[in-house]
Amino acid sequence: MLPSPVRSPQRPGARVAALAAALAALLVLATPQPAQAQWTNRYPKVDGYGHHVYLEGYELPTLTAGPMAPAPGPNGERVAFSTRGWIWVMNRETGVAEQVTTGAGIDARPAWSPDGERIAFVRDDTRDTDVIVRTLATGEERVITEDEDDPAIDLDPAFAADGEHLYYASAQAGDFDLWRAPLAAGGGEATRLTSARGLERNPAPMPGGEGVAYLKKGRPDAIKRLAFGSGGDAREKTTLTTERIASQAALALSPDGRTVAYTWPHEDGYELRLMNARAPGSSVRLARGETRPLAPAFGPEGEHVWFATPTSEESTVLRRVPRSGGPVEEVPVRAWDWKEAPGTLRIRTRIGGEPAPARLSVTDASGHPAVPTDQMVRFDGENGRAFYYSDGTLELAVPPGEATVAAVQGLATPKATQTVRVASGDTARVTLRLDPVWEAAGHASADHHFHLNYGGPYQLAPVDLTLDAKGEALDIATPLLANLHDRFLDQDLWDYEGAPGVPIIEMGQEARSHFLGHLNLLGTEELFWPWVWGPGYEVYGTDDRLNAQALQRANDQGGLGGYVPPVSVRDPFSEEGLSSVPVELVPDAVHGAVDILEVACLWSDEIGTAALWHRLLSIGRPVAASAGSDVMTNFYRTMAVGATRAYVRTAEGAGAPDYETHLDGLEAGRGFVTNGPMLEFSLGNAKPGQTVEAGEQSWTLDLRAAVPVDSAKVFVNGEVAWRSGGLDAPGRRQYGGTLELPEGGWVTARAYGGDAQWPMMDSYPFAETNPVWIGQVGSTAPAAERRAARDLLRLLDVAEQRLRAGYGDAPIPKLQAHFAEARATLEAMAATRD
Repeated sequence: MLPSPVRSPQRPGARVAALAAALAALLVLATPQPAQAQWTNRYPKVDGYGHHVYLEGYELPTLTAGPMAPAPGPNGERVAFSTRGWIWVMNRETGVAEQVTTGAGIDARPAWSPDGERIAFVRDDTRDTDVIVRTLATGEERVITEDEDDPAIDLDPAFAADGEHLYYASAQAGDFDLWRAPLAAGGGEATRLTSARGLERNPAPMPGGEGVAYLKKGRPDAIKRLAFGSGGDAREKTTLTTERIASQAALALSPDGRTVAYTWPHEDGYELRLMNARAPGSSVRLARGETRPLAPAFGPEGEHVWFATPTSEESTVLRRVPRSGGPVEEVPVRAWDWKEAPGTLRIRTRIGGEPAPARLSVTDASGHPAVPTDQMVRFDGENGRAFYYSDGTLELAVPPGEATVAAVQGLATPKATQTVRVASGDTARVTLRLDPVWEAAGHASADHHFHLNYGGPYQLAPVDLTLDAKGEALDIATPLLANLHDRFLDQDLWDYEGAPGVPIIEMGQEARSHFLGHLNLLGTEELFWPWVWGPGYEVYGTDDRLNAQALQRANDQGGLGGYVPPVSVRDPFSEEGLSSVPVELVPDAVHGAVDILEVACLWSDEIGTAALWHRLLSIGRPVAASAGSDVMTNFYRTMAVGATRAYVRTAEGAGAPDYETHLDGLEAGRGFVTNGPMLEFSLGNAKPGQTVEAGEQSWTLDLRAAVPVDSAKVFVNGEVAWRSGGLDAPGRRQYGGTLELPEGGWVTARAYGGDAQWPMMDSYPFAETNPVWIGQVGSTAPAAERRAARDLLRLLDVAEQRLRAGYGDAPIPKLQAHFAEARATLEAMAATRD
């Protein structure tokens, strides 16, 4: 039994009863395939990766205000590490850290030469990375990976025991491999040591030059040992340990080459473990997961393992633990010896003369980012900015000279910038006045898809989102619990109850069949189990289980469910694009199971997703547009929460509603989705989520944006009924006119196009309203319904082919019946006459 083509947008209501009946009859529903990300990469592309969300998030260095990636010196008297994006060397006896590198580059992952005279490290210019060797006595630097003509990511330098060669990881041959470069002048070209598909990095040379231990990423992740032949050529590989996804994995080899220290996943965190490099049958734990150990390194005597750990203030500290086990010891930095004594920069942000939380990005005279000491720093991979938040006043230590401050609040304030001169030992003050182009009174903003902790270096709590949300003018945040393959993260946070007021933080769930598609479940009381199923998973991989069951469970609990992020390509109806749509999305939508669709997301294409959404509306399925950034907030390399968001109208004069009332408005379509532009649209006396009569109706569109926007459009049943130019500069533009409306269907307004720039973090500006329905919610125009049904049948053809190929010989009668019922419905629609 199928739900009626016209249904109430209310929840749970008649629509839910119809869906429940359909599920009871079919015991069926199916799921989509995750789309490739629209944002693909900031750094040079690596073969084998459709996007770099995880590669750049997991593998590239992290910028912190505390010490990271410790490297004890060869005589034990000094330890090198990165802090604030430069290399420092600390005297172990005094605890004084001396700044070694300066300049615009962000330096990380130091490694000592055996004689202690040189340090190799990674330099990041926010577009590429290189391996550098610096002579400490002279300050002379040599770029080992000179690749201006053919840039490639280069990481993880490590000196050979003889000091005459440098090992490192590089993607210069396409994907990540291990390389060895001679350091003597005229010593010849670098040699590629590995060539397996995937990612090979973090080389740890064995004494005597007989080989290296290293990290291998890619189905599964592993630590391996590579033995060299008599001529130094790679000869034999041995796998030491494996894990499905080891995001923060790193390793170090003891001076005698017998023991591997490594950080490895454990439940929600990481542990520091030891294993025998030659007989790796078992391992022992040195540091528990609650310390969240990162970047291990052996001391020169081999009796201690050093590492960094994040702090509750979202910075990092140095620690070490005896190789034999025992208490973990913090190694404090007692003083910082800068190349030039820094000054203090005091930044104030104001709106209407009052202190205002803000997103900040600050660079010194060289362009190097200045960072706070008491909160996490993040990197905007679209615009190339390190950023963080202020509650209205923030102080930073910066080198003497000019410093440039950029500030925004959310998506509605044009970027404010100011340059000020800072003197050593003095305090410079700057006030930035933010001027929003739109006041969101009467609307509540929400990000309904992101992840609090997802394999990054930090372990965050929901309360850690408070300042971020305020700096982004975000009223409601829904972090989604999700799996990291076979680890189900953050379950202890499911019953989190935040403080009253804004921002409202409510946990949700992302239920995932990677094969059938990802779902966000909002406003539910209980988790849906299993979290994962379908082809690609070792357990539940052949289950005949439907996404619709998870969607129905959400409705039964008074919640919502929909697909995230749905479409990665600009045209999902092109021959190449047909396989980009999640496998089960079309049949689920046809059955009335989909409440919301994530039209705006960083990792999908808004125009492509909207093209699919328009077809669903045209067959009378009132699927509401939603939005979620899908950022991983415990990454350094991630965009801001709220970078894409939904705005939902609230009661006149009211602030942000309670969460349940907000979800009612979201499902009813009372608002718009955006990654930057702001829209207010009226048709007759109706606004999005309401109805208007057929015939001639006047309309108005109020477009405001903090960035230029190319175009504005009004759609009627998927066809462009009006278009105009947008905004040449931040500001406001108003439009109006009349439309002759048909007897049924829907109308939306869109603004889109142009270059991404702050405050935006998506690839191009986009906003679209939810529909104003003609006559009644879910009404259709016969010609538009027919065209849409035919297009959706093409998607369903490909989805069914993928379904059969994915499940092979496994019996899936529920899924097959669900698809067959959807096909029958679409075929009937496609055959209708005017």
